Amino acid sequence: MDRAEGQCGTSTDACAPDTMESMTRATTDDHPTDETLPVRRSLKTFFKPRSVALIGATEKAGSVGRTILSNLIASPFGGTVYPVNPKRPSVLGIQSHPDVASIPEQVDLAVIVTPPATVPGIIAQCGAAGIPTAIVISAGFKEVGAEGAELERQVVAQARAHGMRLIGPNCLGIMSPVSGLNATFAAGMATRGRVAFVGQSGALITAILDWSLSEGVGFSSIVSLGSMADVGWGDLIDYLGDDAGTDAIVLYMETVGDARAFLSAAREVALAKPIIVMKPGRTEEASRAAASHTGSLTGSDEVLDAAFRRTGILRADRISDLFYFAEVLGKQPLPKGPRLTVLSNAGGPGVLATDTLIRGGGRLADISAETMAALDEVLPPTWSHGNPIDIIGDAPPDRYAAALRILAQDADSDGLLVILTPQAMTDPTRTAQQLVPFAAAARKPIMASWMGGSDVRAGERILGDAGIPTFPYPDSAAHMFTELVRYSEDLSSIYETPALTPEWVRRPQRERARQLIEEARAAGRTTLSEPESKELLDAYGIPVAETRTADSEEAAVVAARAIGYPVVVKLVSHTITHKSDVGGVRLDLADEAGVREAYRAIESTVADKHGAEHFEGVSVQPMITRDGYELIIGSSVDAQFGPVLLFGLGGELVEVFKDHALGLPPLTTTLARRMLERTKVYEALKGVRGRAAIDTAGLEQLLVRFSELVVEQPAIAELDINPLLASPKRLLALDARVILHAQSIADEDLPRPAIRPYPRQYVRAWTAPSGQEFMVRPIRPEDESLVVDFHGRLSSESVYQRYFAKLGYEQRIAHERLVRVCFTDYDREIALVAEHIDTQTGSTQIAGIARLIRLHDRHDAEFSLIVSDDYQGHGLGTELVSRLIEVGRAEGIHRIVAEILAANGSMIHIARDLGFTITPDADGDTVHAVMLLDLTGDQLSDSPGRSGG
Repeated sequence: MDRAEGQCGTSTDACAPDTMESMTRATTDDHPTDETLPVRRSLKTFFKPRSVALIGATEKAGSVGRTILSNLIASPFGGTVYPVNPKRPSVLGIQSHPDVASIPEQVDLAVIVTPPATVPGIIAQCGAAGIPTAIVISAGFKEVGAEGAELERQVVAQARAHGMRLIGPNCLGIMSPVSGLNATFAAGMATRGRVAFVGQSGALITAILDWSLSEGVGFSSIVSLGSMADVGWGDLIDYLGDDAGTDAIVLYMETVGDARAFLSAAREVALAKPIIVMKPGRTEEASRAAASHTGSLTGSDEVLDAAFRRTGILRADRISDLFYFAEVLGKQPLPKGPRLTVLSNAGGPGVLATDTLIRGGGRLADISAETMAALDEVLPPTWSHGNPIDIIGDAPPDRYAAALRILAQDADSDGLLVILTPQAMTDPTRTAQQLVPFAAAARKPIMASWMGGSDVRAGERILGDAGIPTFPYPDSAAHMFTELVRYSEDLSSIYETPALTPEWVRRPQRERARQLIEEARAAGRTTLSEPESKELLDAYGIPVAETRTADSEEAAVVAARAIGYPVVVKLVSHTITHKSDVGGVRLDLADEAGVREAYRAIESTVADKHGAEHFEGVSVQPMITRDGYELIIGSSVDAQFGPVLLFGLGGELVEVFKDHALGLPPLTTTLARRMLERTKVYEALKGVRGRAAIDTAGLEQLLVRFSELVVEQPAIAELDINPLLASPKRLLALDARVILHAQSIADEDLPRPAIRPYPRQYVRAWTAPSGQEFMVRPIRPEDESLVVDFHGRLSSESVYQRYFAKLGYEQRIAHERLVRVCFTDYDREIALVAEHIDTQTGSTQIAGIARLIRLHDRHDAEFSLIVSDDYQGHGLGTELVSRLIEVGRAEGIHRIVAEILAANGSMIHIARDLGFTITPDADGDTVHAVMLLDLTGDQLSDSPGRSGG
C-alpha cells in the first residue's frame, strides 16, 4: 500500500469553516438516492412546490378554504393549483377534482382544510397518490383532548406509512415570498426579505405580518407549525440553515416538542446563522396557557434558558426585540467585548443609553489620550471630553462624520451608538448620508438612534438601507448592544476548548454503579440510602466522607471508635429521604455515650413519626470541620429536556437564597466553569477578603464527573449532593440523596439527555499487524490540541488527497474550523480517531481520523478519512473505514457514500475491498463509492443515533 493510504474527501471540503455543510450539499445534490430505500423526504416542496392540491376548497364567503384558494391564485408561485371538492365541478372558476387520485399530474403539496375526522383518510389518499408533503390547516386534534389526540395519532401513522412530511395540524400555513407561495389564510402576502419567521400561533403570525407590511420588514419565509405532529423546530432549523435566501431565523415558540432534535439542529446552524427565539411562559400561568393552547407539555423556563445558552440561541423577551435582533445580526458584526462608545448631539439621551448599558453588564469605552487629542482637533472646545461624547446640539453632518471617522478606528471600543436629536439646526437626512461609508468599514457594530418623528424618517431609511440598524430611543439601542455582547460571549464559551482530564482523575467504575442501582430497583426500591448514595458517587470518583453503617447501638459505637471522635450519626432509611425533618442527624458526638444516645433518639423519633419499619439503622461518619463553603450539586428530570444539572450555594437554606445555575449534561470543563460563573458564590470561591481560593479547576472536573454519572446511569431520577464542602484543602461530599425511577419503567422509556452524550460503545482497541496498538474512539472537544499536532504531521500530498485542494496548515488548524471537527453532535456525525501512545516518550498522538456524516432528510451518510503519513501502510485506513461501517449499521444508516480522487488508487482499493461499489463521475477526476447496508427491521424503524445515547 502506498503512502496515500486512506485519504478521501469531497471536492467541496476544502476551506470553509462550514465544511460539513458543503460536503452534505454536494453529495445530496449530485447523487440521487436509491428509491427502493425508505427516506425522510425533503421539506423543499413545502416552499417551492410545482403543484398544490387544496383539499376542502370552497366558494363560501369568509371561509378558510376560499381564503387559501384566493391567496394561492393571487400570488403566482410558478405552479398549478388544483381545488379538491367532490361536490362542485369548479371553485372560483377553476376546475375542481373529487379527490387527489383524479388530479392529472403529480402533486407536490397538499393543503387540507376539511373536518378533523376526515383528515386521516385524506392523508392516506395523498400518500397513495405519491404526494410528498401536506399542510393540515384543520383544528380539532390533540388540543381538544383525548379524542383529538387519537385522530392526530392516526394522521401521523398514515403519513409515516407513506413517507410523507406534515406541517400542522391547527396551523395558519406557509408563506414563501421568495417563491411566491401563499398557502395561508392570512390577509396578505409578506414583503420579500432575508429573515425566516416560524411560529406556532397563527394569530400572532398574522399580527406580525400586518405590522411588517407597515414597517417595511421583509421575510424569506413564514411558517406556522401548529401542534407539530410531524415537522418540528429541528426540521425547519435544518432546512432554513441550508437556505441561501435566509440570513437569520426567528422563532415564536410555545412548546419545544422534540427537544433533542431542536437542540441538535440549533447547535448545527447557530454558528452560521443567528437563531432568535421568543418563548412565552416565563410565569406559571402563562406556561399553563401555552400548554392548553398546543396540547403539549411545557418544561421549566429556567431550564429553557440553560438549553438556549448551551446551543447558541438568542432569547428575546419582547416581540419588538425579535426583529431588532434579526436586523442587527443580519447587518452588523458581533461585538468583541462590552465597551460601547456613545456619540450624541445632546447630553440627556447619552445618559439614558449609559444607564441601560451599565445595568445590562456593558460599560462605556475609555477614551485614550490619542483619541482625545484627535477629537479635540475636529470638535468645538465645549464638547464633553468624555464618553458619552456630546458634540453639542448645533452639530452639522460634517462634525458627526469627523468624529465617527476617529471613533471607528478606536481599538479600545467594541461598538458605536450614534444618537441624533432633531434640533433647529440639525439635518437628520444629510447626517445619515455622512454615516453611510462607516457601515462596513468599522469592523465593529454601529447602531443609530434617530430620535423624533417625521423629520427623521428619511434619515432612518438611508441608514437602514446602508446596513446601520436604527432605534427610536437610545436606551433600546444600548439594551440591544448588551444582549449582543452576552450572545457573543455565550457563542464563544460554547466552543472554547476544554481542558484535558488530568491523569489523577480516576476512571468511573460504571458497572459497579449500574449494579448498585439495579439491585435497589430489583428490590422494589426507588430510594438509595445515604451510604449507597455515597458509594454511587465514589464509583465516579467524587470524594465522599468515610461512612460506616450500623444496625445496632453496639455496632454504632464500634464504627465510631474505628473512625475516631468526634463523629456524626445519621438515620439510614430507604423511605425517608430528608433526614433532618425527623431529627435524623446528630452532629459533633464526642464520646461513646453521645453515640448511644443519638442512636436511641433517632430510632425513637422515627418510630413515633413514621413507624419502626422505617428505621434501618444509622450511618457513622467523621465530624468534618466545615472550614469552607457549603455547595449543592444536583440533578433532576425536566419534562422536555430530560436530565438537568444544578450547581449553587448549598446547606439548609438552599431554597431561601436560590443562588444557583442550571446546565444540560454532558458537561466539559468549559461548560462546568460557565455554570460556576453564573452564581454569586463563585466570587467567594475564587477568594475574598483574605480567604484563600478553593480549587475551582478541581470543582470543574467534579462537575464533569457528576454529569457523566447522570447521563450514563439513566435510572437516576434525582440526585443531590448537599452539602458539598469546598475548601482550599478539599472537595468533599458530606451528604447525598438519590431517587431512582421505578423498575416498572422500561429502559427505553427512561428520560434521555436532550444532548446526546459521548457514544462510549464505539471505543475499542485495535492492534495493527505490525504490533502497534491503537485506541479507536469517537472524537471529543478536548482533542483539539491533538488534532492540531496531527495536521502538523501531514504531507501536502495527504492533505490534497483528503481535501481536494492545497489547504494550508494555518488554515487547517484555525479554531473556528476545528470547532466543526472536534465539537461533534453525535446525533449528526461520528468522527473516529485512532489514538496511539508512544511507549518511549509517553506522548499521545492521533494517527488517523475517519468521519461519518448523516445527510439531511435522508438515511444516507458520507464518510471521509485521513491517516497521518507516519502511520500509513499498516492497515489503519481499512480498520477505520470498517469501524465506520459498523457505526453506520448501529446508527440506522441505509447507505454510505464517499467521493474519492480517481488518482487515489489506495483509497479506491480499500473501499472496493470493503464492499463499496465504485462508479467514475462524469468529470473523470473523481469516483463515487456507495455501500448499501443490511439493516434489521428495528434499525430501519428507530436508529439509536436518534433515540438514545
